[in-house]
Amino acid sequence: MKDLIKKLSEAFGPSGNEDEVRNIIKKEVKPYADSVKVDKLGNLIVRKKGKGKKLMFAAHMDEIGFIVSYIDKKGFLRFSNVGGLFPINLLHQRVMFKNGLVGVVGEEKRKDLKAVSPLDKLYIDIGAKSKEDAEKKVGVGEMAVFSREFRDLGDRVVGKAMDDRIGCVVLIEALKRVKNPVNDLYFVFTVQEEVGLRGARTSAFGIEPDYAIAVDVTGTGDTPEGWKSPLALGKGVAIKVKDWGMIASAYVRDRLVSIAKKKKIPYQLEVLEGGTTDGMVIEITKSGVPTGVLSVPTRYIHSPSELLDMGDVEATVKLLVEFSKERFN
Repeated sequence: MKDLIKKLSEAFGPSGNEDEVRNIIKKEVKPYADSVKVDKLGNLIVRKKGKGKKLMFAAHMDEIGFIVSYIDKKGFLRFSNVGGLFPINLLHQRVMFKNGLVGVVGEEKRKDLKAVSPLDKLYIDIGAKSKEDAEKKVGVGEMAVFSREFRDLGDRVVGKAMDDRIGCVVLIEALKRVKNPVNDLYFVFTVQEEVGLRGARTSAFGIEPDYAIAVDVTGTGDTPEGWKSPLALGKGVAIKVKDWGMIASAYVRDRLVSIAKKKKIPYQLEVLEGGTTDGMVIEITKSGVPTGVLSVPTRYIHSPSELLDMGDVEATVKLLVEFSKERFN
């Protein structure tokens, strides 16, 4: 599983540019699927046919990124955000464009050294000598992502874009493990989650699932003087109760908890004060879809070094597989 995590983590895939990620996933899932298709928005929809209820499992392919908005006369690139870029995570980080060009995030002189420079005071330095030199390498509207290698720490791993490539890995692994499905399963790898949950909205509208589960990451409270949260690495999959955008279906949540207890799968309950997932738009699609969320506890989300525990990943896969076997009224 780590080889796949590495491959997906290091792939280039800011919102709206998920092609490389989608192609990797397509090759992985094709031998295990009854059908594989890409819809008009770019979502990858993988079906494994069964005779029971229609279940949709969703994880997003895109990652946060940078978009060039202006090139000054000295060749420095001004940029805007694609999704949730936190300025505190950006200074002196390397970024990479689709063509392999690497740059460094710099900042204008600060009046207060204790303050964090906002995005409009930051720029990307690609080593250009002039505007003309820079324009030979990159143009306005082109996107970049963090340039950071995946690292195996043993029981834990760290890399960029674990949000939400780890969710994609969970779906892929679950798809491989499900044999002779009871239900009609749709494994959906969505686009543009980081800029408004867009792919989940359109794919759920088309599929019209009876039940759904989104798989994403969630923050932890287990670092020194961290957030006041009981979530921690190594304590299992997080089953969502509520976040900023949704209250998870009590029926789906309780079903997940019951399965976890019965199968002795380690789990935690998640109440997230800020942020949301694809589950938010899936649950309000058409006349409504009972929706739950499984989250992989992760440190340093929306940074170039997102860190998680492989035991929690395995617990998430197991719970998703067991849920897929359930019989529903």
